[in-house]
Amino acid sequence: MSSGITLIGHNSESAINVGHCLDPGCYTRSIAYEASSRQISALIELSDECRQSIKYECFSAPLEFNEIAYSWWNDKNGQAQYYWSGNNNATHTCQCGIENSCVDSNIKCNCDSYAPSNLSDDGEITKKEDLPVSRLNFGRTSPEASSGIHTLGKLKCSGQIVVNGMPTSCTELWQIGHVLSGLYLIRGVSQVETVYCDFSKLPTSQGFQTWIGFTDVKSSPVFFYIQRKTNYLTANSVVPFEISRLNVGNAMNTATGTFVAPRAGKYFFALSGISNSVNNFDSHIQLQLNGVGVGCGFGNDQYETFSLKSVLQLRTGDQIRLYLQAGTIYDDDYHYTHFVGFLLEESVF
Repeated sequence: MSSGITLIGHNSESAINVGHCLDPGCYTRSIAYEASSRQISALIELSDECRQSIKYECFSAPLEFNEIAYSWWNDKNGQAQYYWSGNNNATHTCQCGIENSCVDSNIKCNCDSYAPSNLSDDGEITKKEDLPVSRLNFGRTSPEASSGIHTLGKLKCSGQIVVNGMPTSCTELWQIGHVLSGLYLIRGVSQVETVYCDFSKLPTSQGFQTWIGFTDVKSSPVFFYIQRKTNYLTANSVVPFEISRLNVGNAMNTATGTFVAPRAGKYFFALSGISNSVNNFDSHIQLQLNGVGVGCGFGNDQYETFSLKSVLQLRTGDQIRLYLQAGTIYDDDYHYTHFVGFLLEESVF
């Protein structure tokens, strides 16, 4: 460790001549690092950035010729990679290709010019998801005059992954220092979720994170239970209430009959009562969300019961109320009208 940079050496740091052979990848060298694959994977996962330099000195030894790849390197998973600098693994290129400074403007690597002169390509792989380099492969060095010499730098990692806010996965929990396997709460899309983290494994291993389920979190409870004790027959109006049995959270205004959602989430509402058809007017009681009907209770006979239930996703400030469209809500001191509501599940994100 030096100045916040961790270096991991290997068996191929010195300049090594690839010799003479013709076929693609006919020269191959496996890279043995001075740390276990688990240690290296952990370092890369925890580091903000990792990089590794590759230098190839060539004489009439192209990396690619006539659209045939003669040389490549293998990433940490053994996949062949044809980019020799930067982080774009979708195309064959070297540092001079990135900077548009190759000896031939029509190519992406100096060595690909196949010019009879000493050339070199120096680059640094910065796509940490591909690191470390696990193998080097070179070819088309069969002419006696051609040559290729590779030099692979140490794996270099620096910085630390910064997790802002509540972690969203076992990986982020691990990145901020958790090492004891067990159940943890993480941030989901809109809810808190429970996961089991097996920190004896690496984040890339199967079984590192097991999803358990949603966690019911409420910053504070919200529920109400209100009643009437007299008839209500004012058509086309919001139904007020006279008795408040419960009003935890103070979200229901009994006098106006209006519930204002204090937090976003899923809410349950239920109404039951008795209608009283007067002058042949059937009773219609509507459940409204912000003035728009979302459900209706109906009674067409004298003293017929009505009811409605609803589960709604509300935003903070949304208003719920009962609206008498026609007819009469019958009530007396026995309290036949019951209106309840409560927060089922809070949207915490």
